Amino acid sequence: MGQGDGRGRTVSSVDADDTGTRILHVDMDAFYAAVEVLDDPGLRGLPLIIGAPDGRSVVSSASYEARRYGVRAAMPVAQAMRLCPTARIVMPHFHRYQEVSRQVMAIFESFTPLVEPLSVDEAFLDVQGVRRLWGSPSQIAALIRARVSEEVGITCSVGVAATKHVAKMASTVAKPDGMLVVAAADTLDFLSPRPVRAMWGVGPKAAEALEARGIRTIKDIRDAPSEMLDRAVGAALSARLVQLARGQDARVIETDRVEKSVGHEETFEHDILDREFLRGELLRLADRVAARLRRAGWEAGTVSIKVRFDDFRTLNRSQTLAEPTAVGQRIGESANALFEQIERRDPVRLVGVRAEKLRPAGGGGLGLWDDDEDWRRVEGAVDDAVARFGNATITRARHLGRDDGRGAVQHPKAHGVD
Repeated sequence: MGQGDGRGRTVSSVDADDTGTRILHVDMDAFYAAVEVLDDPGLRGLPLIIGAPDGRSVVSSASYEARRYGVRAAMPVAQAMRLCPTARIVMPHFHRYQEVSRQVMAIFESFTPLVEPLSVDEAFLDVQGVRRLWGSPSQIAALIRARVSEEVGITCSVGVAATKHVAKMASTVAKPDGMLVVAAADTLDFLSPRPVRAMWGVGPKAAEALEARGIRTIKDIRDAPSEMLDRAVGAALSARLVQLARGQDARVIETDRVEKSVGHEETFEHDILDREFLRGELLRLADRVAARLRRAGWEAGTVSIKVRFDDFRTLNRSQTLAEPTAVGQRIGESANALFEQIERRDPVRLVGVRAEKLRPAGGGGLGLWDDDEDWRRVEGAVDDAVARFGNATITRARHLGRDDGRGAVQHPKAHGVD
């Protein structure tokens, strides 16, 4: 979810100068909220918070009406409701978002085969090779916006530029429901006044380090001594930021993006101190992650966990596996080993398990001995039972009878692996 609320929006006309451009960045406007309005028009114009209504969950998305009150993604729902007491809370429907996303991506692919999805609601397109069919990049952008509106019923914003970085920044400036064209010759003028926080890839810590040294705009990056930048963010990121600040970005459209991770998180209704209970929850989440991996035909090379405490401090730990796996027991053991490395014993608000560095299942073959053979057979039988009878019928024995009022709110976190 973008953090902007639509104020300061800048747009171009369809006949704007698009000389030297070839890249479009198309971003759906408040996508989750827009899909909910699409399915329930009575929500139109209302401040919407997409999340669980228990107040312990976090905001997945919000309509622009809610964002103008300061509501942001990843903010606790309770805090969001204090900022916008009149907001309507709507439970997320992730399968519906995936369905609408497929409709949108199909429209993109009808214009060019060079489409790089970044998430369910945004993608890069290279339109250089289809100009004779559809017109100039700005004309193609206008056609795409019209078709998404007419055929899907939601709006999108488009940045048109010579590079991916500038196109992504331009689409953000144009939101909501706008298009901004940055001709190649205008790139530096467009970039110069933008804050360093607006750069793609600059996180909060890097931004704070730069701002502490008086580097607040992209022009400041261009003008700053390289030694100062190196001290602020390290030599590697410093060199990359200087290139981007000069409008240099050689990245091309990647149509065969490798899925990066699959994960599940759980937010508890009450903070949990019982570490045995938390270990059981990590194992349960690992089983869910593994089941998704098996359905998608992937194995994980790395396991990571997320632990958020009652003061909202969040710790992440990861471990590379000796052999890639889609076995829940193995992923769960790794998750619990990582959990034991965390010395802090404060009450826990959220836990999560994620499988990373994915590769096609069976890519490495099996050795003479398969230590996971028994678990693989058990989990295969579970998959068969779930396919026949549904998820609610099968669980580990340790999870039976655990209705202790924890009121967990589960948040599936997967990137295209369905």
